[in-house]
Amino acid sequence: MDNLKNREGYVDVEALAKAGKPIPKGRKYLLRIDGKKYKWDKECITGREILLLAGKTPVERFQVNQRFRFGRVEEVQLDEKVDLATCGVERFMTLPLDQTEGRPQQRAFALPEEDEAFLNASNFKWEALREGNQQWLIIREFPIPEGYSHMHADVAIMITPGYPTSKLDMVYFHPELRRSDGKGIKALRNQSIEGKTYQRWSRHYTNTNPWRPGIDDISTHLSLVKHWLTREFIK
Repeated sequence: MDNLKNREGYVDVEALAKAGKPIPKGRKYLLRIDGKKYKWDKECITGREILLLAGKTPVERFQVNQRFRFGRVEEVQLDEKVDLATCGVERFMTLPLDQTEGRPQQRAFALPEEDEAFLNASNFKWEALREGNQQWLIIREFPIPEGYSHMHADVAIMITPGYPTSKLDMVYFHPELRRSDGKGIKALRNQSIEGKTYQRWSRHYTNTNPWRPGIDDISTHLSLVKHWLTREFIK
């Protein structure tokens, strides 16, 4: 336990969670918010206190998410209490709720930091939607290669429970894609997402080339989506 505390006796919450070790109660805690670690002298902390500790004000303009071991992410309400000794609590992430002109982008849940960094660096217009018990990543105006009925389409990817340890699967397009040469595309089905009809492409990882936890993520899955689109004409 000693190597998971700093010299002042603060217990490192993230280090213990990653090591799969229980977090002791009634201690002083070192917790990570975004990319920085902060000291907290109580066992519980609210979403509001997390934002104030990280200097995110006014707090009403930010959302707090807590990340658990193995990638599960849950939102923390401003006045909701988080027990830092809860097994598996790893770190916290803040999300600015900026208002922009035009259609607001929705962020109903948080993706792993690496995924959000990739999507932002790629200049994708993306949203995270929650419908019932399903979570969807929507990428607006995704470029479609030549040979299809549209040059751009909205792309939806279902973010499965347990991701990124659990695999992603398939891809969904709106509007539906058709081949310009009139030939059919196999293994398609309709799916209702955000009140629209998306076209589901049933394409899957295989036993030979399975999902690789710790390696595969949104970026590698989108690379595979591009491959599925181009492979359609060379099968």
